Amino acid sequence: MNSTKEKKHRFIGLSAFMIVLFTMPLGHAAMIIMEKTLGESSLTIAAFLLGLVGMILAVWGFFMKKDTPSTFAGFFGALLVWTGWIEFTFVYYAHRYDVAPLIENGEIVTKPEYLILMSSVGFWAIVSLFYIFSTRTGCIFYSWIQGKLGINKNNDSLHTTVKNHSMTTFMETNMILWTSYLVLMFAYDNELLGDRHPVTAFIAFGSLVWSAYLFYKLMKIQHIGYAIRYAVPTVIIFWTFVEILGRWDMFREIWIEPMKYSTEMIIMTIVMLLFVVFLFKSKKTTISKQSNQ
Repeated sequence: MNSTKEKKHRFIGLSAFMIVLFTMPLGHAAMIIMEKTLGESSLTIAAFLLGLVGMILAVWGFFMKKDTPSTFAGFFGALLVWTGWIEFTFVYYAHRYDVAPLIENGEIVTKPEYLILMSSVGFWAIVSLFYIFSTRTGCIFYSWIQGKLGINKNNDSLHTTVKNHSMTTFMETNMILWTSYLVLMFAYDNELLGDRHPVTAFIAFGSLVWSAYLFYKLMKIQHIGYAIRYAVPTVIIFWTFVEILGRWDMFREIWIEPMKYSTEMIIMTIVMLLFVVFLFKSKKTTISKQSNQ
């Protein structure tokens, strides 16, 4: 009986990991499809509406009483806001001011919007400073830094800004995505390191080891909402490894050509939705058992 429960708990962690994992290539694919199918004016409107839907979803999640739906609302809301209001804003201004992409051996290796994104590092530092020295967030990375600095030993020095699963997931997803992009862009910068630099390799394999450790801990989580929240940093850190491997041409990034690999993209979407259905069914089954006891 205990073995069956343990396997189920592991599958909850695995499902959470796979759901968040599939959103990474699907998000890339959706952005590229929008760029290729919509005109410039239509793309701007669509990106704004996409971000607006994400913001509404996150706020809606704020008022949800249940943990799991609230977490999902915050997570998917964050992805829509990041894609619609953040990434496409960089795309818009890169195109508007004719920012040149980074080209190596006649191929575009870094799009102009990601080159502009590097300039946001100061804003990232300000927000990170606030989270580290002022708040309790539940973010594993920030909590680890606070522990190393001895900040969280003084209960009066840190305050919880918003104790809500939707907002926590929303901010954590955006901050980790932002951090990951900045790490990658600075690592790829030939003026600093370059994509073949030993430090970049260390970042790649360090991310793999770190994500493996987080995955191990994720497999022990029994609570669905918490599993999703824990899967966010686990997947994004792992995806840093994937991105660098793609930069090294170790495999074909099919999400960069979603129309060419539409079958694979559809399969990813279906599998992700099946994992979502499984988690919600598991939630209902658990509630039903608890009410019958």
